[in-house]
Amino acid sequence: MTISPIVAHLRSFDDRIAVLCPRPPSAGVTAPNSVADDVRRVTYAQLATLVEEYAARLGSHRRLVALAARNDIGSLVAYLGALSAGCVVLLAAEITEELLGAYDPDVVDAGEPIARRVHSAHDLHPDLALLLSTSGSTGSPKLVRLSAANLLSNASAIAEYLSIGRDDRAATTLPLFYCYGLSVVHSHLLRGASLLLTERSVLDDEFWDQVRVHRITSFATVPYTIDLLDRVGFGRMRLPDLRYITQAGGRLAPQRVRDYAELGARSGWDFFVMYGQTEATARMAYLPPHLAAAHPDCIGVPIPGGRFTLEKVDDDSAEELVYHGPNVMMGYAQSSADLALGHTVEALRTGDLARRTSDGLYQVVGRRSRFAKIFGLRIDLQRLESRMAAAGFTTSCTESGDHLVVAAERSAIVGAGSEVTAAAARLSGLPAAAIRSCLVDELPRLANGKPDYPTIRNLPTAAPPATTRNIRALYADALGLEHALIRPDSTFVDLGGNSLTYITTSARLERALGRLPTDWPALTVAELERIPRGTSTFGRALDTSTLLRAVGIVLILGSHIGIYRLWGGAHVLLGAAGFNFARFAMSAAPRAERLRHGLRTAALIAIPTACWVALTLTFSDYYSWQNVLLLNKILGPQDSDTAGHLWFIEVLVLFIVAAALLVRMPLFDALERRDPFWFAMALVVVTLLFRVQPFGLYSAHDVPFSPLACWFFALGWAAAKARTIWQRLLVSAIMLASVPGYFDGPDRERLVMAGLLLLFWLPAVRVPAIAAAVAAVLADSSLFVYLLHWQVYPLFGQHHGAALLASLGAGVLATSMVTGLRRRSGLESQDFRRRLLRQSRDQYVSRNRLAGKVIE
Repeated sequence: MTISPIVAHLRSFDDRIAVLCPRPPSAGVTAPNSVADDVRRVTYAQLATLVEEYAARLGSHRRLVALAARNDIGSLVAYLGALSAGCVVLLAAEITEELLGAYDPDVVDAGEPIARRVHSAHDLHPDLALLLSTSGSTGSPKLVRLSAANLLSNASAIAEYLSIGRDDRAATTLPLFYCYGLSVVHSHLLRGASLLLTERSVLDDEFWDQVRVHRITSFATVPYTIDLLDRVGFGRMRLPDLRYITQAGGRLAPQRVRDYAELGARSGWDFFVMYGQTEATARMAYLPPHLAAAHPDCIGVPIPGGRFTLEKVDDDSAEELVYHGPNVMMGYAQSSADLALGHTVEALRTGDLARRTSDGLYQVVGRRSRFAKIFGLRIDLQRLESRMAAAGFTTSCTESGDHLVVAAERSAIVGAGSEVTAAAARLSGLPAAAIRSCLVDELPRLANGKPDYPTIRNLPTAAPPATTRNIRALYADALGLEHALIRPDSTFVDLGGNSLTYITTSARLERALGRLPTDWPALTVAELERIPRGTSTFGRALDTSTLLRAVGIVLILGSHIGIYRLWGGAHVLLGAAGFNFARFAMSAAPRAERLRHGLRTAALIAIPTACWVALTLTFSDYYSWQNVLLLNKILGPQDSDTAGHLWFIEVLVLFIVAAALLVRMPLFDALERRDPFWFAMALVVVTLLFRVQPFGLYSAHDVPFSPLACWFFALGWAAAKARTIWQRLLVSAIMLASVPGYFDGPDRERLVMAGLLLLFWLPAVRVPAIAAAVAAVLADSSLFVYLLHWQVYPLFGQHHGAALLASLGAGVLATSMVTGLRRRSGLESQDFRRRLLRQSRDQYVSRNRLAGKVIE
């Protein structure tokens, strides 16, 4: 049997590790003990066998194989196996109907190879090996035809200038179907190095755990990856095995190049800025790391084996950069008929205008082509204009920085440009936040009739529709943020929303929209804008946790003042706090972000409390220094008149901080993400151990205000994660079984059980509008009402009604004053603002990268 060159090459490295990849999930297998245990190690010999087996499944007939690739061992084996079998691979994120219609592949593999015919329906050129998309972001079937010689020459050149050796190990931070990501695979397997196959984002803490444990020596980045690295504090990380970082996929601002070159020099790794296109297989130039800080605006020198020429552009003094080398594509393909063509391209006209500096480096100074690169996506502007025309819009499209500028004639447009933005977003694959729509009576043109793109770039942006302005302004005001931080794809949780800001925001949103879905915190601004304004026959929907906070604070105050004796409201609020912690802090964000969210929520409770207690120490001995630290329940004294006055705030802050720290741990974070409900139920079981002791039940008389009441918080957490009726029934049954006997009276137990059942089963209740408004104000002010009432109500003696109203009024007034001061003083940190400015973009890119939309 003839062994293919690919299999022979792989076998030559024998038992060296070729690939590290996630272990396949197995039923009944518990979570791994460490990051090192969570990977499968595939040697070169094993990889060769897998590749050989896949090639055998394809048979001896040369066919066109369409492969939907992910960063996993199955996709890698399928890709190498198809090449090994002599087939032509059409590599893509997904096999779309457009690709199927244009190329009619003989075999389709979207996880399993499915043969559509035994013999190829196409005349495949003998040199043709690989088809890659050059403009997948606009859905174009235009593909780049690459030969095996193209792939080998480019892999060899890259391996040479990066000095890749057998001890190198790269993490696959970019998709395999992207020419840049694929070049990492080619260059490392060529030299017997190894790969960590992963789809984790650099935002994930687990990614960096793997980088350290598996001694990763390099990873590839595009400009948005650099933004993400800034966000996770990459500059402070210790990565002793890291040898170099590469950057391509779009122009990185010179200052950022300089920053990372200097960071690398300090940290012991090199920063390679590279320049390439799919048409050149991957790379055409690189900037030697020792020149990056001094020449951050240059693309550097040609790769080994390649060279550049500068050719005059017609009617212009500028020169176009032209590349020559063995990695230049065979040519383009528009349909299956083009697969029979040989080499139709000898040199690659890059479409970039460039010059050669006195130091011999090449510098790109402009663009000639009708392509733009935005958010890491390569946009075919001509095709986008054609598709916009088919959708009924007369437009001219260009780029300006990180934005796509779409100038549209007003004729068929309503909605102040929102229709244009929505259509451009849909057809380009970009988020609406990256599109600037401009409305004109007539498109600006030059004297020769061509579009005047410089003028288009400077056109004023069309004003957003009123609903957009209102929703974004509403979020900005309710959350105390700058309007510019609110992006169309931002959600309430993304913007740092929590239980303390939920009430005000939900009340204002319902007034703006007329009705509000229960899952609105997870909806984006754009999705909220699309909700048609509704009307209700009766009042407003009030979130149950908001209602419980309002009723609870009134019950607590009235019982303290002596109007009535209705105890139990505080324990209901502990359940509501756990419920809201699970809703807002347990988002899909990285665990470091979850921790920040939880600590920020705790700080918004602890700091005002500590400040108020410290202030009271200046004019009374009502509290002690232990109360300032919120540690009276731990440090004592337990017998003072005020020992229990702040118990609720103390344990609430303790529970939030403890919960946030718990899910910051990699193991618990992984378990919570795997099954949020059962993770929460495990916490309920563990915390109920504090409810029961070996010699009997605790009673409320013994430990009514102790941190041992954490099981109420855990019950609320579990209820928030319950997604089915039986799960809610389970949480309810545990609660109904555990509350009786805990308190010293049946009335208190019935009140607690009724409040928690309401929280567990009703997401919202409909109440009169005035009641909703009052409840929202009281709930929003509940912290300061609780803090201040201890000093306010004694001033009114036996006038209990007046004491209650005055305590409520003082808390509402204090809340309003503190909120205003916080906004005016810019209490939100600059770091938080910077993270918000990038967050919508980060999440958009992460979502679309997994969906396979980041192509070039």
